[in-house]
Amino acid sequence: MPEGTKKLGVLAIAGVEPYQEKPGEEYMNQDQLDHFKLILEAWRNQLREEVDRTLNHMQDEAANFPDPVDRAAQEEEFSLELRARDRERKLIKKIEKTLQKIEEDDFGFCDSCGIEIGIRRLEARPTADQCIDCKTLAEIKEKQMAG
Repeated sequence: MPEGTKKLGVLAIAGVEPYQEKPGEEYMNQDQLDHFKLILEAWRNQLREEVDRTLNHMQDEAANFPDPVDRAAQEEEFSLELRARDRERKLIKKIEKTLQKIEEDDFGFCDSCGIEIGIRRLEARPTADQCIDCKTLAEIKEKQMAG
């Protein structure tokens, strides 16, 4: 990872506090949707900046070392960075899919059973598309299928 970067939670990245629900407030009202949209957009922007930093780092640090060990070490470092960026690229797509769900007024509800996912779960994992019960069942089934 390039120097000067550190991992932050999605709320810290967006510079927001946890959402404080008001008594009697409707789930996924405009204030809540705006809260999550801000979080997701800030997260996406931060990931895009990481991609740019990696590209600049790789261009600046690229060297044709005569020593095969030095060359191999550099190639391994670049390989690890590229693998991390590939995971982030997939995450950016998932964030964009989630932002689309906000626009379509379909955000915050479980894709499997239709119940509310919950504010706290969404703050911990803004791209969650299943409630905790459905996600747990899906992970159990996945483990059973794997072996």
